Amino acid sequence: MTSSPGASAPTEQWTTLEGWRQFVAEEPPLPLPLTRRQWLSLTEDERVIRDDERIDHHTRLVIVATSAVRQAVTCGRRLVLLNRHARSGRRGLMLSGRSSTGKTTAITQLGRSHELLDRRRHPGVHDRIPVVYITVPPAATARMVAAEFARFLGLPVSTRWNMTDIIEAVVGVLTTARTSMVLIDEVHNISLSTRPGAEVSDTLKYFSERIPATFVYAGINAEREGLFSGTRGEQIAGRFTLIPTRAFPYNEEWKRLVARMDSTLRLLDHKPGNLTDLDRYIHDRTKGMIGALSQLVCGAALDAIQSGTEKITKAGLKAVPLDVATDFPNHVNS
Repeated sequence: MTSSPGASAPTEQWTTLEGWRQFVAEEPPLPLPLTRRQWLSLTEDERVIRDDERIDHHTRLVIVATSAVRQAVTCGRRLVLLNRHARSGRRGLMLSGRSSTGKTTAITQLGRSHELLDRRRHPGVHDRIPVVYITVPPAATARMVAAEFARFLGLPVSTRWNMTDIIEAVVGVLTTARTSMVLIDEVHNISLSTRPGAEVSDTLKYFSERIPATFVYAGINAEREGLFSGTRGEQIAGRFTLIPTRAFPYNEEWKRLVARMDSTLRLLDHKPGNLTDLDRYIHDRTKGMIGALSQLVCGAALDAIQSGTEKITKAGLKAVPLDVATDFPNHVNS
């Protein structure tokens, strides 16, 4: 379990250099367990402070100890090493799967791990930008994607700048700053069957040739959305390793994830094992989707604090509505 990017009152999004650095540096302390008797012994002002700390803790919990995250980190580090001396044809990584299966968590944890390693290797050096994180906008054009790179870096893109101006500025900064990993989220917004989508793909390929970095893509069912189709798709398929993200079956890994959440709950009347006793119900309710698991458990924890019940029960979990795809899958697919 960890905080999500920019969770502690972020001033910037992850898609800016400042916001990304906030995420990488963030190590929020785990609040100490507090019993109801200890809570009652506090003054009213102290209770408000401790309750706010516990609410903040539960709102920023994201599950990161999954097999997909571990696989992404292991494969990503391997590709960075393989690409270290490559001058062309660098290998990349792609995470693809249904919504709410942990793709963004996996690539951002990979990027965070890579940047922390880079910082340890270059202590006291502050002009390096090891990792870039951008998202592909809906109906993206090549200029829009290039501008996302510039926005991350804080480069003031003038309306008078053409594509070449933006690309050269971005490449110049990232090369000088020794960028070695580029994370690109929401790649399902690229449609190779359209001219703008094909131009976006070409632009990203050009960036990958100019910037000596490992490119990591993440998107919803990217391989089924035509990202591997045609000549451009064949180039992507020939360079990228695919890690599929899926719903979890009810198995030992699922039980460990729920147990990990159980151990991080900070509710006054919570007893170890309260949540793990409900792991089968939680799996049935969330369909094994990691995003729904976070939403369900954290939502129930917040309700428990605000209502004063201070523990998670099956009734409390039932009271938390989830996304339509999880609660009403037949409605979505009809």
